[in-house]
Amino acid sequence: MNLDEIRKDREKWLNWKNIKPLRDVIDSLEDVDCAYTLGDVVEINSKDTLDQKKIEDNAKVFMPWRKGPFKVFDTYIDTEWLSYKKYNLLKKYFNLENKTVADVGCNNGYYMFKMLEDKPKKLVGFDPSALYKSQFDFINHYIKSDIEYELLGVEHLEFYEHKFDVIFCLGVLYHRSDPISMLKSLKKSLENDGIVYLDTFMIDGDEPFALCPESSYSKIPNISFVPTIPALKNWCLKAGFKEFEVLETSVTTIEEQRKSDWIEGQSLDDFLDPNDKTKTVEGYDAPKRVYVRLKR
Repeated sequence: MNLDEIRKDREKWLNWKNIKPLRDVIDSLEDVDCAYTLGDVVEINSKDTLDQKKIEDNAKVFMPWRKGPFKVFDTYIDTEWLSYKKYNLLKKYFNLENKTVADVGCNNGYYMFKMLEDKPKKLVGFDPSALYKSQFDFINHYIKSDIEYELLGVEHLEFYEHKFDVIFCLGVLYHRSDPISMLKSLKKSLENDGIVYLDTFMIDGDEPFALCPESSYSKIPNISFVPTIPALKNWCLKAGFKEFEVLETSVTTIEEQRKSDWIEGQSLDDFLDPNDKTKTVEGYDAPKRVYVRLKR
């Protein structure tokens, strides 16, 4: 697979008519002397005098903002997901210092910005979304990190120029029609002693079964399989991973995922049965996640 040809083709995505206005905003941003802090909110500050209304207007061009939150000078981007809840849950299980790290399905890069505090050797994000790439470029214009963002998907990972010590793959597996094939690609992309941190939807059960939603799950149309933990373990072992360790499980709440002024459309509360919040609108069990560590 020739990744350079794919990259060249996907650069054209940034000229799509719905994306070009975003790229124009990025090209127009002034060079500002900034500092940033990496708390629960990724916060950018400057001592320079800035046009705060223009900054807010610029940030709104990139809506909807899913992962975050961010604070760009005086503008608080109240994203749909309070992503620090997931990050803080996982943080105690990893140390990225001097590691080569990939974030597959990285969205706008919130997790990667947070990872900078661990001082990894290299950070590479993979996400085939011109919108999310543009959001990342907007934030990174001010942070000026050396994070690399690839408009590539998990299917390209094993053909990448080098292997990774650590791969994060959060919220991707359930979108794939062949989860074992995807897990094999992750394994092939690791260094010999590499680790994958994986999170996916799960259903309760002691048997190795998976839910296959008819049309949608929690109003998400492209959900292929939602496994029990034993089924997920079997997938990972069939993919060739030597170790499978459950780190955490959690129920997604409306405190973590909710509608804000920075998204368009609905959020979790609209995806659940209004009369029984333990069920989705389709009648399935409400979203629950499992976080696992896989060793090559």
